Amino acid sequence: MEGAFRNSDNGVVEFFKREMGFSAPRVFSRRISASQTIIKQIDLYGKLSGHQGCVNTIEFNSTGEILVSGSDDKQIMLWDWATQKLKFSYPSGHLDNIFQARIMPFTDDRKIVTSSADCQVRLSQVLDNGSVETKRLSKHQGRVHRLAVEPGSPYVFYSCGEDGFVQHYDLRSNSATKLFYCTSMAENNSRSSSSSIGLNSIVINPRNPNYFSAGGADVYARVYDIRKYQADPSTKAGTPFATFCPRHLNGTHDAHITALAYSNTSELLVSYNDELVYLFQKNMGLCPNPSSSSPSEDTHKEADAPQVYTGHRNSQTVKGVSFFGPNDEYVLSGSDCGHIFIWKKKGGELVRLMVGDRHIVNQLEPHPLIPVLASCGIEKNIKMWAPSSNVITSLPDNVLEIMEANRQGREDHSRVTFTPDVIMHVLRLHRRQARVFIEPRYNREDIESDEDIEGESYVLGFSDGDATEDGGNSRECNIS
Repeated sequence: MEGAFRNSDNGVVEFFKREMGFSAPRVFSRRISASQTIIKQIDLYGKLSGHQGCVNTIEFNSTGEILVSGSDDKQIMLWDWATQKLKFSYPSGHLDNIFQARIMPFTDDRKIVTSSADCQVRLSQVLDNGSVETKRLSKHQGRVHRLAVEPGSPYVFYSCGEDGFVQHYDLRSNSATKLFYCTSMAENNSRSSSSSIGLNSIVINPRNPNYFSAGGADVYARVYDIRKYQADPSTKAGTPFATFCPRHLNGTHDAHITALAYSNTSELLVSYNDELVYLFQKNMGLCPNPSSSSPSEDTHKEADAPQVYTGHRNSQTVKGVSFFGPNDEYVLSGSDCGHIFIWKKKGGELVRLMVGDRHIVNQLEPHPLIPVLASCGIEKNIKMWAPSSNVITSLPDNVLEIMEANRQGREDHSRVTFTPDVIMHVLRLHRRQARVFIEPRYNREDIESDEDIEGESYVLGFSDGDATEDGGNSRECNIS
């Protein structure tokens, strides 16, 4: 009889199994949290309002009691999300939009590391008297989109930036270490200096923290081993031991990576700009430099295709991607259409589609213990979602129209036209950035020097109102 209920997606069946003694309390809790019934009862729990700019980053602490957020307003806020109350906030010390804020484990939630469009990585420490000290740990030569904290470590984390560098931090010391920078696959075999590949995301494998993956301005998710990343001693160019890429994108310049995520079983989730989301198993990696390999080298892997998740659109912003469920049973992504997409990890079936923002949903953060998630986007608030509805919600009637509009948008993006004013605005921004970011090429002296690089970072932005001239509101929402 027990076998008849195995792998059920029905929450009612799980309650029956618990009453009949077929499920231990812990097993019951995990299974009910992963059931499609619970997923289909997720509804808006509340809104956390306080930021004066769009919210770019959200993260729970290890117990899930506190949510930390960072915004274009350069403020860090800590929330008691269950009561929808702000615990406290403080100025981060950043000079531009905050892109990520992470609470360091086992620090009593007193140490928070942040990254920003101002190229800085900073540490904030909450003192016993309630005040906050902030200091700069390092500065990249480009915007810093993501930080990766080593699981269970109160000291160690990494950063990646648009300068292509991966930096390593140990809070027991006062300096960052530039490990290496990423180059294009075609240039990895060159002994001379190479142009860098800007990075948008970095994640650490939770099952083996020696491995981490980075991705950005090309189609390859690179996996490195911190023990032997084999940096070129003359240029500090890193060498991955594996790369992941859908076969139809290998060797192309049609997309780039905006986000990565590891599951608890080392599966790698990759989200592409104006493409799709792909799930790679460990055995699906290509050789370290796939662009230089012959097709016959990977022939035996042709049957191993990654799982694909479709329907959303990831074009206008740098969107995240996440797993959801006690055993990572679901995949989450925001979309340019303002919806939250929830797919079953196995098979890629879309099971929920929820309106998460009036404009764009950028980030989704799952609670570490229970079926609750937080979302943020272009609006200036954070939305909390929980299985609080008494109604089991099906996909909306217009789901096919929404997915088709997103698909059409992906196919038509190359034919989008801009007004002369927009074109001139972009050209002005490119000229300004060229003064600071003239195609980064590095030599040994660049790597060994930690001196600041003077200059400003520029971002494209918009608000709910009309477009502004140069020098407009610095709190406009980042679209990059």
